[in-house]
Amino acid sequence: MRIAVIGTGHVGGALGTGWARAGHDVIFGARDPKAADAQLLLSKAAGKAKLASIADAVAGAEVVVLAVLGAAVADALREIGSKLSGKILIYCTNPGVDSSAGSEGEQVTKLAPGAKLAKAFNTTGFENMENPQYGDGSVTMFYASDDANSKKVVHRLAKDLGFGPVDAEGLSQAHALELLAFFWSALAYGQKMGRGIAFRLLRRDS
Repeated sequence: MRIAVIGTGHVGGALGTGWARAGHDVIFGARDPKAADAQLLLSKAAGKAKLASIADAVAGAEVVVLAVLGAAVADALREIGSKLSGKILIYCTNPGVDSSAGSEGEQVTKLAPGAKLAKAFNTTGFENMENPQYGDGSVTMFYASDDANSKKVVHRLAKDLGFGPVDAEGLSQAHALELLAFFWSALAYGQKMGRGIAFRLLRRDS
């Protein structure tokens, strides 16, 4: 699958390198592909990913993964919004705006109206994206979308990283996923549990 990862920070790096190692065609979109941090990320992918400008990365992608800071979301979408029509857009960023106007995931649909939006890969730390295994189990990755095919794609990509993917239903649940992310942060930092924690959904056999 051709995946453009927009964002060369911890989350984008963990997701992109993981998918590249799983055999996907990954291109990291960076404002400056020659920058030291972008080149360092490319080296971590061990030659299994590429670097390009944001616009060029998006142009040839089937799936676009937005993994930038909340403050950069609007600018990023203004740059690539017209190129997202018909593409799956996986939105990983948590709110950098007032959520009283609805989940940020829902607000993104207004900035990328032609995209098939899915909310995922936002409820845990990047360390768990690099390694989602805890003992004999794996971290649960919830995802939400109103598009059935987008759900199938996100489910597959989550499994490719080693997560236990769980369908959280429609995009209206994006706000719940954002709150779950805040709770993870509250436990990790407020309760001083550290970043080596994660959520796992358990089911009792009937």
